[in-house]
Parts: sequence; C-alpha cells; structure tokens
Amino acid sequence: MEIALVLFLLLAAVAMFASEKLSVDVVTLIILIVLTSCKIISPAEAFAGFSSDFIIILASIFVLSAALEDTGILDFLVNWLMRHAGHRPNTLLFFIMFFPGLVSAFMNNTTVTALFVTPIVGVAKKMRTSSSKYLMPLAYASILGGTCTLIGTSTNVAVSGYMSKAGYEPFGFFEFSGIGLVIFAVGILYMMTIGKRLLPQTTTQGLTTRYNIKTYLTEIIVQEDSPLIGQVAFTSDLSKMGFRILNIIRSKENFLPDYRTRIRTNDVLLVEGEIEDLIKVKETKGIQILADVIVEDDLVGGDIRLAEILITGKSDLLKNTIKQVEFLRRFGLVVLAVSRQGETIRTKIGDVQLQLGDMLLVQGSAERLEYLKMNQHLAVLDEFKPILFKERKGILTMAFFILAIVLGSFNILPLSICFLGAAVLSVLFKCITTDRAYQVIDWRLLILIGGMTAFGMAMENTGADKFLANAIVGLLEPFGLIVILAGFVLLTVFLTQPMSNAAAALVVLPVAIQTAIQLDSNPRTFAIAIMLSASVSLVTPFEPSCILVYGPGKYTFRDFLKIGSGLTLLLVTIILVVVPFFWPM
Repeated sequence: MEIALVLFLLLAAVAMFASEKLSVDVVTLIILIVLTSCKIISPAEAFAGFSSDFIIILASIFVLSAALEDTGILDFLVNWLMRHAGHRPNTLLFFIMFFPGLVSAFMNNTTVTALFVTPIVGVAKKMRTSSSKYLMPLAYASILGGTCTLIGTSTNVAVSGYMSKAGYEPFGFFEFSGIGLVIFAVGILYMMTIGKRLLPQTTTQGLTTRYNIKTYLTEIIVQEDSPLIGQVAFTSDLSKMGFRILNIIRSKENFLPDYRTRIRTNDVLLVEGEIEDLIKVKETKGIQILADVIVEDDLVGGDIRLAEILITGKSDLLKNTIKQVEFLRRFGLVVLAVSRQGETIRTKIGDVQLQLGDMLLVQGSAERLEYLKMNQHLAVLDEFKPILFKERKGILTMAFFILAIVLGSFNILPLSICFLGAAVLSVLFKCITTDRAYQVIDWRLLILIGGMTAFGMAMENTGADKFLANAIVGLLEPFGLIVILAGFVLLTVFLTQPMSNAAAALVVLPVAIQTAIQLDSNPRTFAIAIMLSASVSLVTPFEPSCILVYGPGKYTFRDFLKIGSGLTLLLVTIILVVVPFFWPM
C-alpha cells in the first residue's frame, strides 16, 4: 500500500511539474506534507535535505553570481569580448560558444545567456546578418559548459548532495571535468559544422510587420460634436469599447497619453482594437476614421520610438500581468504586443501574465528607452550598453569567487564554507547589498532540491525504489549492464522535457542507485551518467536558456527539434561510452 502511494505521488509530481499549474516548490511541499502525514518519512527525514551543505553552496553561488553581475564586471568582460571577437562569422561563432560556455562552468547558465543576448543581437545587426545564426549556439554552449564543474549547474550540486545523503562520497569539484570538457567541445564542433548549416536565416522585418500590428491600428480625428471631448484617454468611451489609445497628435505634436490626459477637439488618436470593433466605431457620432491601416512610420516620429524588450529570468515582472505592474506608469512606455515562442499576442495585452523569454514591443520616448536600458533584468534588444563597471568591487568579488574554488577543490576547507565565506565577504565589502543577496537566491529551486531528496528517502523507506529496480532489471538484464544504463539515461533525457533538469535527475536517481546495488554494479557510474544526461537534453526549447533566445532569434519549435535532436543523440552516446570508462561499472 505504501509503495503504491509513493509511486502515485511520483506520477502526480511529474504531471504537476509538467503542467506548471502550481509552482514547483508548492508541489514539493505538498508531497512532503502527505508523506509525513502518512508516516512514510519522519519530520527529521522530511527536512534533512534542507540542512544539506549543498543547499548552502547553491545559495552562496546565487549571491556571488549576482554580485558579479551588479558590479558590472561581467558586462565589462562581455563588452571586451564582443569588441575583440572579430567580424568573420566562423570566428564570431566560436567566441560566442567558447567564452559563455567557460563562464557557465561556474555560473548559472540562464544568467550567462541573458548577459550575451543583447550584445550578440547588436553585433549581428552591425554585420548585417541574422542573430538566429548565433543565439541558439549561445544557449547550447551555456548549457553544456555547466557539465564541466560541480557548481556548473544546480543539477550537479543536487545529485552530489543526494549521493552524500545516501551514504556515498560526494563529487569532487573537478571530478567530471574531463568528460564535461569532451561534451562541451563536441557541442562546439557540432554547431560549427552540422548545426551551422541547419540554423535558420531569418529575414529582417519592421517591428510592426513582425508583430502583425498594422492590421489592428487606425487613426481617429475627434470632431467638435464628439462625446469624447473632455474624457480621460484611458477611461474614455473608446477604451470601454475595447480600444487602446496609443498616441495623440495635437497641434502637430506627437505624444503618449498618460492617466491625466484628456481628449480635445481636433485631436488625432492612434488607436488599436479588434477589426469587428473598428467597424462599429465608424458609426459613432463625432469622430472621423482617417485610415484603417497604419505603417510603422506612424508609430514613430519626433521623440517617439519602437523597441523590443526581452523578459529575463530575474525580472520582477515575471508571473505578473502588464496591468498589475502598471507598465506605462512605471516605465513611461506603451506595450503594443507580446511575442511568446513565435506567437504574437495583441489583444487584452494588460491581462497577459509575463513569462521568461517573452518579448514586448513597446513604444515610448527615446529618453525612456535609454533609461530602461539601465534596468539589469530587462534586456532592450538594441545597442548594448554595459552597466557601469565598479572596478574595485568587481575585482574583489571575482577574487573571493576564485579563492573559494581553489580552497574547496583542494579540500583545504569544506566547499560549503568556502562559498558561504565568499558570499559573506561580498556583502561585507558592499559588492552586493544584504537585501539584494536575499532577493537573488532562487528559493523555489532550493525547496525543490531539499524536498526531492526527502522523496528519495520515502522511496527507500517503503521499498518503492527496489520495486521499480526489480521491474527494470527483469526487463533489461538479458541485454547487459550498458543497456540498463542507457535506459536510465534516456529516461532522464525524456523527463527533462516537462520537468526541470534537477527534478528529473532526482526522480530517476534513487531507482538507478538501487538498480546498481542489485546488479552489484557501481552506483557512482549510474549517478554521473544520469546527472550529465539531464544537462544534454537539447531537443526542445523548454530549457530556460533556450527560452531566452527563442524570441530574439525568431526560431520555431521545429528548429530546436531539427538541430537539438542530433546533438542530444551524439552527446548521449558519448556519455554511455565515456562514463563507464572513467567510472567502471
């Protein structure tokens, strides 16, 4: 009965992680409550994962990464790199993969990708080539670079932490760097040969054409007998009919309305709305329709500009609607459309809940757009302007980070103490504020890792891991150990599509370890193979780094499927060949 309950909870967790109707941390906590209430695990076992030193390592790395970002040293390095990368496509492609991959061996790959997106788009424009030729390789390189060290991805840290809790030796800092470098090098080679030929060549279009805006815009002139006169623009009869007033032309002056702007006689209003509503408004007294189709030039002029904004992983706009964040009041910009994974949203913009990788087509003054470029967590896809480099603090943070790596990798001090010390020093030397340090920690990820570690204990306590291991052994044992290992690797690759990499690895790991024990094989071989396979699943664009480049690169789902499938298959083969060689089964 207990085995059935644990397996049911496992399937329910996978389904809820995939649906994203509930946050991963909420799902994890619900599972812990059920397991503890049913006395499958004790309260001490439920929360043991949260006391792991690997949770401290992860939290400290979040703080150090944010400190490096805030001091401008990463922007400085990115700016230097893009200036020296050259203008030959092959050289630029190599630089774009090699250096971000190198950095992501020590930092979160989503952060690294976000840092490079805007400068790469700018360089591509200068070279008069498509950014689609460079952005997917950037995302892949940042993901694969994380396989080179223990702190390269949260998955590596999570798997090592689980191994430690299960009574095995945790992974060394550079223990799997050899195979990680092979995976990284093969990824670069593949993208510079086969992948390069498969990358799409997207054409440059005007922003209104790309977002299909022009068919939804019209100009209206307010006549003397119009009931609109004196009404506040954003609460006017036009707004109640479903129209949005984007611009007002008054006495040859083109300006954006705000919450106080009232409509006057002879105002020319640029409005957006549904075609059906446009037909109705033509019959309204006191207005005249000047045009049913507007070209991009009508949306700009004078000081008014159009621009694209990318929502990055650390933006405080995530999970909020445009209306909730009061985008116009806060930034002085009007959102005309939202592009999400190739689809454009133009209606009920205010109710759109923003997600990672969303691209916003905005309109506003040049001054407002310049101000927005200073926002560290919204990327304006225009000319790259690095954050002011705070040289002393940036160098200090980098020194703390390197010192922690050296002391930890040579076992001079425990790794958790090294990184915690580096994070504390960064706060003490004001490289990052205390409030910001708490804000940048991804608490959801920490809860997920701590909770799924406890779930592994529940599988062990009930014998669910042995039950599944027996089933797998019975099915695949006649084909040999390598086929059983391949089964777990492919299962992990499959689960990383609907789930996060760390969650997928922690779901598979308890069963894989128990299988290795029953076969009198090496559990470490299975653990490392599963850990690496969680980081080489590049078939779909659901990985956060891939989501970030989806919009700016104008990719389709088919592009990732076509290019990523071959690379994933190649890397899985390398894992199955190389891992048993270095860690004999």
